[in-house]
Amino acid sequence: MTNTIPATDTLPTAPLGTTGMRITRVGFGAWALGGGGWQFAWGHQDDADSIAAIRHALQRGVNWIDTAAVYGLGHSEEVVARALRDIPANDRPYVFTKGGLVWDERDRMAPPRRIGDPRSIRREVEASLRRLDVERIDLYQMHWPADDGTPVEGYWRVLLSLKAEGKVRAVGLSNHDIAQLAAAERLGHVDTLQPPFSAIRREVAAAELPWCVAHRTGAIVYSPMQSGLLTGAFSVARAARLGGDDWRSRSPDFSGDGLRRNLALADALRPIAARHDSSVAAVAVAWTLAWPGVTGAIVGARSPAQVDGWISAAGLELTTADLDQIAAAIRRSGAGSGPSRP
Repeated sequence: MTNTIPATDTLPTAPLGTTGMRITRVGFGAWALGGGGWQFAWGHQDDADSIAAIRHALQRGVNWIDTAAVYGLGHSEEVVARALRDIPANDRPYVFTKGGLVWDERDRMAPPRRIGDPRSIRREVEASLRRLDVERIDLYQMHWPADDGTPVEGYWRVLLSLKAEGKVRAVGLSNHDIAQLAAAERLGHVDTLQPPFSAIRREVAAAELPWCVAHRTGAIVYSPMQSGLLTGAFSVARAARLGGDDWRSRSPDFSGDGLRRNLALADALRPIAARHDSSVAAVAVAWTLAWPGVTGAIVGARSPAQVDGWISAAGLELTTADLDQIAAAIRRSGAGSGPSRP
């Protein structure tokens, strides 16, 4: 039995660099769907809820999913495959994944190692192909710079080879800086960059995003709502309730002065959301999409209701006055660092 999941919404799209893919301005982020029991988990997650969230996002018009091998130590990729299994190949969304983080099955709570050895990358790609149950991955990215002694050039060459062999359609880098991007670009085009970017974490707006514009590299930014802080639903009380199996319980952004500054910025987005008859979450995501060079934003959801909370960001265009107001709120709150206005 097949199910095409007819879309009820048509969302704006943009070309993803020079890849030939056009992606919706928001994509579904599958980090939390990996569930609990690993170093960077968001706590327990029900797979049925995850599958429902993915399928609801597709119904709302989203045409790409971002996951990674390390999310749930393989589990997120498996959940994505289950969600897409009965959808005909031509109707499926693009699926993007990442590698270069290798874990120890004997100690699942140990931090994954950042491995760039070409043989390891090839093994990881084959494992992701199996877990995702696809013959080709639409976009494969190096998750973090390697710390095993492999230079950028070492793992970038193997990614370019995998693209030439047809194992992957496009290749990119995640969490890499401008010097690393330039080193890779000298060997072969960097199709995409996946950096963290939000109204709280703004550093890449200074150099990496302009580099992407100059080199026609697509940028798909992650954590535009800063892991829940900019949803409008977060609070000091909720932060205090975060379980020990939720990585956020160990982050300075979620406690003390850091939390106070971040929530003050989130509160400042409320009048802007009201003007647009939208949500604080959607305004936070739309702010990232207003920056030159940003192709799309990866937005997480653990349920269909969470998808509905941010989906309007795909078509929300902030005005000059909105952007001025947000920049003033950033300065006033003292939240984060980096440029404050496109």
